[in-house]
Amino acid sequence: MRTEPSGVASALELGSLPLTPDVADVYRDLLKTAPVAQREFLSTASPQVARALAGLLTSGAVHRDTAGVLHVRPPRSALESWAAQREMEAARARATAETLSGLYTAVHGTGAAFVEVIEGKHAARELFRQLQTGARTEVRGLERGPYLRDTARVPEEVQYDALSRGLRYRCVYEGELLHDEAMLAAVRSAVAAGEQARVFPELPLKMMLTDADRGLIILPRAGGDDADAMLVYGSRLLDGLSELFEVFWRLGAPIHATADTAEPDAEPTAATQRLLALLTAGLTDEAIARDLGISNRTVHRRVSRLQELLGARSRFQLGVQASRRGWL
Repeated sequence: MRTEPSGVASALELGSLPLTPDVADVYRDLLKTAPVAQREFLSTASPQVARALAGLLTSGAVHRDTAGVLHVRPPRSALESWAAQREMEAARARATAETLSGLYTAVHGTGAAFVEVIEGKHAARELFRQLQTGARTEVRGLERGPYLRDTARVPEEVQYDALSRGLRYRCVYEGELLHDEAMLAAVRSAVAAGEQARVFPELPLKMMLTDADRGLIILPRAGGDDADAMLVYGSRLLDGLSELFEVFWRLGAPIHATADTAEPDAEPTAATQRLLALLTAGLTDEAIARDLGISNRTVHRRVSRLQELLGARSRFQLGVQASRRGWL
């Protein structure tokens, strides 16, 4: 049993931490001793302590610098980062659960009235184009893979035509797609043509929603290059698909038309990381300005730029996005 200095136990109750007791004990020890060299900290430690430290380093609650010295992030910052990650995961789980529930109902319940299955890639591709041609206000999409395209060319002529008549396009692309330089260039061409685009690491499916009354889910066939599609009409399932899209749209990072525009890959700078650390620690703009030696207006401008860069509508969402990217 460890003997705590006055005030330490009350400042860090185990029940308030999302950690196992062993990990929490190591975290408390580091709060009292850090910064400390890792070799020194583990010199007389058990294998359980080493494993607990590895978990803290992975989670970001503890940072090891290039000299091998351990530094502890402020508890509030570490916990808020943990909470932000859980909120994002919960949002994704709720949205996916709603979608899967709708799909289950469509197959096993009363879904025949609002779901139609289209067999084969060629028929699905033609319907994909027809829905865009008939859309009146907006097209939204989750782009997971080129299941319906023989090339990665984006946008297609039907999208150019739709954009020219004022149709709004919003699309979230899976991160792996943009690892291909040709695909990234094609997406930037779509953005230059008027599409609003964002990127998210992993998407659960490929789909397109037109206006508020049609949805198309693409279903790739296992073991081949063919695909089918599910056309969804107005229903609770379509509402769930719409909510699913909006979740990933809020979480996605913007894609710009040119490489000259500031992008997430250019970040985080040391100044950005310091600013984010102060924000997640709960400091006011005035306190942050004093710490960084800049004006309140400059703090506000930098925070606004980061929110735009990461597609965050609030400072809390900014914390979620920064945490997801490992910027904190």
